[in-house]
Amino acid sequence: MLHYVNFTDPNSEEMLRMLDSIPTCPGVCIFMDINKSTDMKYEGGLKEWGRKLNNTFNVLLRANHLQGNLVKGIGDEMMLFITDEELLNKNSDGNCFGLLSNIFDSLSVIRSHPVAGMFLNCKVALHYCTEVHNITFFEGANDYYGSDIDLTARLMSKSIENRIVLSEKFYVKVQNDLIDLGMDPDSGCVKLISERYIENFKGVPTSTAFRVLDVAS
Repeated sequence: MLHYVNFTDPNSEEMLRMLDSIPTCPGVCIFMDINKSTDMKYEGGLKEWGRKLNNTFNVLLRANHLQGNLVKGIGDEMMLFITDEELLNKNSDGNCFGLLSNIFDSLSVIRSHPVAGMFLNCKVALHYCTEVHNITFFEGANDYYGSDIDLTARLMSKSIENRIVLSEKFYVKVQNDLIDLGMDPDSGCVKLISERYIENFKGVPTSTAFRVLDVAS
């Protein structure tokens, strides 16, 4: 449930009570960035780069039915958020393993498409969030704030073209999904996931564990 925060009194007790009552909203945060899209805009007109962006967005979002989970875009980088309840009700995903598999397949389609110049390569970060709130400070806008949103953005610094970076928390969710489904722990694209890395990100007080999944040509 979205909570709109807007109080003109900077010392409002009502504001403090409201903020203290807003529950966390567990779910998956996704950052997607279309690579080299800025360079492309200097090299050709809208007809060329607009076509590629349209095609890429269609594969990333619409083919995976994720357009309803888009929170905001900054340039050609997008932030999406899927609550636990929304993920459970998705026919094509239903869990973190399905979500990861579909995003991996989308990046594979983009990278390996037989027609050159149809799409733009992408990079992705995935994190399962528990410290996040569905709040906005701007009327009419939907947004999510919390330390786990910031951490997902930090994970993007470890991604490169055709790579998915997934936090250890998300990886554990994937493994639990495979157990629930009675599947091998290395099923599908999971077998391609790297060993665990540890990083100390700026502004994050504890070390962060993550893994990477590269999409081969």
